[in-house]
Amino acid sequence: MTQTQISLSLPVFSQLLEPAGIAPALDFKASGKLLYNQMPSIELRSKVRFIIGDAVVFHSGTAEEVARLTRHWRADLSPQIADGDEQFSGFSEVDDFSDMDSEAPIIRLVNHLFARALDLNASDIHFEPNENYLEVRCRVDGIMTRIERLPVKIQSAVASRLKLMARLDIGEKRLPQDGRIDYKIGSRDLDMRVSTLPGVLGESIVLRILDRRDLSIELAALGMPEKVLTNYSRVITQPHGLILITGPTGSGKTTTLYGTLEKINSVKHKIVTVEDPVEYQLAGITQIQVNANIGLNFASGLRSIVRQDPDILMIGEIRDHETAQIAIESALTGHLVFSTLHTNDAAGAVTRLQDMGVESYLLSSSLLAIQAQRLVRRVCVHCNTTSPMTADEAQVLEVQAQDFPRIVRGSGCERCGGTGYRGRIGLYELMIISDDIRHLITSGSDANVIRKQAQAEGMQTLREDALDKLRQGVTTPEEVVRVTRAI
Repeated sequence: MTQTQISLSLPVFSQLLEPAGIAPALDFKASGKLLYNQMPSIELRSKVRFIIGDAVVFHSGTAEEVARLTRHWRADLSPQIADGDEQFSGFSEVDDFSDMDSEAPIIRLVNHLFARALDLNASDIHFEPNENYLEVRCRVDGIMTRIERLPVKIQSAVASRLKLMARLDIGEKRLPQDGRIDYKIGSRDLDMRVSTLPGVLGESIVLRILDRRDLSIELAALGMPEKVLTNYSRVITQPHGLILITGPTGSGKTTTLYGTLEKINSVKHKIVTVEDPVEYQLAGITQIQVNANIGLNFASGLRSIVRQDPDILMIGEIRDHETAQIAIESALTGHLVFSTLHTNDAAGAVTRLQDMGVESYLLSSSLLAIQAQRLVRRVCVHCNTTSPMTADEAQVLEVQAQDFPRIVRGSGCERCGGTGYRGRIGLYELMIISDDIRHLITSGSDANVIRKQAQAEGMQTLREDALDKLRQGVTTPEEVVRVTRAI
């Protein structure tokens, strides 16, 4: 980094930081640091990194240090850059993107947005064009959060940059496209899955962020209660049968499956998966990615897999009768099969497969266990406070307030972006298929009857697991209601 690059950015520092009551002082020449009289917010720090174009170390300094360093550069400040429209989060429509013939500003902007998303530990980045601006939002711990509003005139340039990175056709704006971006930032290697969708006001582009450093997944770290973990660990070591993981999109089903495969993977087993897409590459496991364009779907992939002499199969999702039939036939012929379904609870998976046309006697013979799950946000450990449960909360949760004397909540801090939450933990409902439940499945009993029988045998429901985590101070009443309201 050169001193020239820094000095050109000083007017922008002044406009960004001084209105917020933050006095910055440059000390790159001496120590490579930025000193402040108070630590800037995550948003301001991200903008500073964007302006400088390199990694920046932030340190709180004493008033004397800040004053001494400020005197060296304040005289050089000049009103070269006009105030940006507040609507665009500090980016000036005129000055920051005036040179649209050059790719450099757009490249730096996209890199900046990627860095913002990673700072927030986001799982997805959404680029959504509107009439007046391009909105950029991220999904953080399952909740959408806006990180920037950009001038609408750069929407086409941003879309073209993302398409180029994903090796997509930048001239095709009428049809959806799918691609991937291999992106390296610092020591992190990211795999971004890109989806474009044409809209009336422009293309909506969504990036799914997969961090390759998160490959090691321990089942014990996912939040399974001890009893569930013990029973699940026992059932996944069975020689054959069908094990289903159920829940809506974004409930952590794939993470559970990867953690399961890592736990049972060994040189004694041949494990083959068919997925859409392959999210993480696991050592020692043959992974097949579905490709509808060439006719490789779950069903056709499974037909080929069973001729590969596997011991364990993992099917990304059972979507139709044909896939379900092959999965069950594989489970009945000596294979251990894992897959996922989109159902609200464990018992509902039985009726869903019956609705797909699977015979009840085949289900009862092949099923070993069904696990339903959800994800709730964790209370931030850096800003948590305790308070008693309110009467309204107790009424909504249908519990007694005195049973929850200590409710932990996050007050909001820099680490959690002011939300009070940081990270997520799973809720689990494991239904082991007992002889009594097999009889109910064969006789065509509905999901309610099967659920009651499972509860009589000791199954803990998703709501009960959520209340346990609330009692332990892991999550909040609001999260319990949000995630388990429809169960």
